[in-house]
Amino acid sequence: MKYHILAAILLLTLLICDGLASEKPRKHKKVRRSRKPALNIDTPENLSNTVESEENAPEAEVVPPEVDDVIDNRVPFVDPCATVHCGAGRVCQMDEDDEPMCVCIPDCPVEVEPRRKVCSNHNQTWDSDCAVYQHRCWCDVGDERCKGDKFKHVHIEYYGECRDMPDCTKEEMSDFPRRMRDWLFNIMRDLADRQELPARYKKLEQEAETNHTRRWTNAAVWKWCDLDGHPHDRAVSRHELFPIRAPLMALEHCIAPFLDSCDSDNNHRISLKEWITCLEIEEDVLEDKCEDIEEAFSHNI
Repeated sequence: MKYHILAAILLLTLLICDGLASEKPRKHKKVRRSRKPALNIDTPENLSNTVESEENAPEAEVVPPEVDDVIDNRVPFVDPCATVHCGAGRVCQMDEDDEPMCVCIPDCPVEVEPRRKVCSNHNQTWDSDCAVYQHRCWCDVGDERCKGDKFKHVHIEYYGECRDMPDCTKEEMSDFPRRMRDWLFNIMRDLADRQELPARYKKLEQEAETNHTRRWTNAAVWKWCDLDGHPHDRAVSRHELFPIRAPLMALEHCIAPFLDSCDSDNNHRISLKEWITCLEIEEDVLEDKCEDIEEAFSHNI
């Protein structure tokens, strides 16, 4: 009897434990996925594996790039007009053979301000300096728009509309060369003091400062060489005189007749000898003086 009671108790205990076990939640097994490290840290193990894999790997084959992958080696475009210098009133254009050439400027901008107007050597008011240079170009090339032969040498006297200028008296004209010499020297010295004088002319200025017998000559040579721009042809044209003519017209009414008198042969060009004579400097200056200055400067660079 005791045996049956004990067996019943044991069976009941097993049933209770089995019930409790069935109610216990199951745990899901987590599967960890291996992640690649963010950084390839060179540990001793990694280094040894890398060396071994590189030794066992086959030699890399050099594959020629596809034609489409090659970067197009284009030749940079160079403007043929970039090195062409055209005078005032002209622009560079390409001709039928794709060669650069200078032609008269097609159109000038319309100027509405009175201060943009200019007065020519014919005492005529023009709309702009561009219009003067354009018309002179038309006359040079024989364009039908040229108003006459006298406009082949038209140039600007000063900016602004033409106005009545007092006549330069005989006494004023006789004293003007001296005043012009002093003015040229003072300008050259002021430019040197402001560090604005081109380096090739510094020796001329320094010599003029220390040697008074060279003061006027050096100043005259400096300005003439400075005015002989494009082209460097050992002559200063009426157009190249503009930088000293136009600013002085309002202050020195004798500047225009003085510069006109410097052109002794009336060919619209002033040589260095004519310039020195006009300034009443009694010294022989070689025509290639500017070239000597340029050559001496280039050797000292």
